[in-house]
Amino acid sequence: MWPIRAAPLRQTAGVTPFWIIVSLLSAACWCWLTVGQGFFWRTDQRLPPHRIDPARWPDVAVVVPARDEAEVLPRSLPGLLAQKYPGRARVILVDDHSSDGTAETARRLAEAGGLPLTVTTPPPLPSGWTGKLWAVRHGVELAGEAELLFLTDADIAHGPGVLAALVAGAETQRLDLVSQMARLRTETGWERLIVPAFVYFFAQLYPFRWSNRPGSRTAAAAGGCSLVRRDALERAGGVAVIRGAVIDDVSLARAVKRSGGRTWLGLAERDPELTVRSVRPYVGLGPLWRMVSRSAYAQLRHSPPLLLGTVLGLALIYLVPPLATAVGLATGQLPVLLAGAAAWLLMTGTYLPMTRYYDRPAPAALLLPFTALLYLLMTVDSAVQHYLGRGAAWKGRTY
Repeated sequence: MWPIRAAPLRQTAGVTPFWIIVSLLSAACWCWLTVGQGFFWRTDQRLPPHRIDPARWPDVAVVVPARDEAEVLPRSLPGLLAQKYPGRARVILVDDHSSDGTAETARRLAEAGGLPLTVTTPPPLPSGWTGKLWAVRHGVELAGEAELLFLTDADIAHGPGVLAALVAGAETQRLDLVSQMARLRTETGWERLIVPAFVYFFAQLYPFRWSNRPGSRTAAAAGGCSLVRRDALERAGGVAVIRGAVIDDVSLARAVKRSGGRTWLGLAERDPELTVRSVRPYVGLGPLWRMVSRSAYAQLRHSPPLLLGTVLGLALIYLVPPLATAVGLATGQLPVLLAGAAAWLLMTGTYLPMTRYYDRPAPAALLLPFTALLYLLMTVDSAVQHYLGRGAAWKGRTY
């Protein structure tokens, strides 16, 4: 009888120390993330619902870089042209050498009326610039003396009151950059699984409260909807200062804040009058995978040590809780079970506000570990693609 009884004891003794350590460490990480990371999981950073109109409405130039966007422009450009802005505003669409009739589509859409539209093409792309930022620079140059520059993407649709709300926020709060994270599409199964976690992870990396705090080292913006003062942009060094940035929105916010500017970032509203939403479809896992992997390794500054640390960190924080819960249940190790379950509960609880924001049912928050595993693999793939010379590929260009 002794050999039969001794074997399980040796197995338990071998497993227990490792799982106790990692499960307790994961639970400690979640305790800190929940209360010590700027309450990143809350979704209450929004423009004031009842804005105060400024004493004057500055001139605004809306700059839209577009490369092969003829398919999405009919769902996005009309909203920009229909902005209800009390002051003077114009739209500058910079056709980045498209091959699908983007410029012609834009001109046709402008025939319905609205804000004045200028369609232009930049000179050939010089070395050291990303195509988007070269197009933005060209648009900014054509904006003349406009005091405010509204930088947006061709796949972002705006409610008719968005521009006025952003300007009111910038003027009344004396902000140099005001940005809103667009509501991304969640129509397909993969979009519903991947997209809310994308915004959740972004907020975890750049807690909105910290980013919005003057003097904080954290700075972030959302490229699809950013209003910046011309003088603040010039003081930061202009578009040229971030000319090679793949993650250009965060780079812009950092440059503005580093030069003494005040920035603000929040989530877009549900109100159709004020909504900011992406209209680009991501059908299947492949397009979503490429969206994340295109810039993931750039976020890590192409550093192998940071990549290793990120992989281990993602595993400890997101994968250990459900695994520890399963191990604790299977082996009867109560400390492992309690620590794993506590970490998983905190993870799920912090994810719930984002799933509600995206109208997902509460049980969907339990799937975050699986989604995190996908993001871990996307990050590793991003590094692999970089070293194969295919990193940050976008519409025929690789940076």
